[in-house]
Amino acid sequence: MASEQLLEIYRQLRTSQEKYIYFILAAAASAVAFALVRTECLPLSPRLVPWGIALLLWDLSFLCGCQHLRYVCSTLFANVQLLKIQRGQDPTVGPHPDIISAASEGIRSAIEYNSERANTLAKAQLYLFFAGAVAYVIWHLLQMHACAS
Repeated sequence: MASEQLLEIYRQLRTSQEKYIYFILAAAASAVAFALVRTECLPLSPRLVPWGIALLLWDLSFLCGCQHLRYVCSTLFANVQLLKIQRGQDPTVGPHPDIISAASEGIRSAIEYNSERANTLAKAQLYLFFAGAVAYVIWHLLQMHACAS
């Protein structure tokens, strides 16, 4: 019973993490689309530099989110392979305890690397998104100043 509860909590955690990542992905894509529409008829000028920086940061945020999901998928796949190997069900490793141990250690190392990388990318996704918002607000303030002059 306790393992079923733990598994359910893990599923809920995984679902909430995915929703969070997808939300930031959607927000970044929407921000890019909105920013492009706002400058449709504007001529190129140095005042567009903060706008361009915002677009770049939002694009990088989107890329980090996609890469995060790739590392998560890779980690989940490695976990499945690890379970198969530990049960002696992997045809390339077989049932030999020493080979199982060596293969398991290698997969655990890859899982750890993938998890750390995924966490770093998730943080970068959020920070880049907010940095893009700051750059966009700066651009907007410059536009307001230009209109008032």
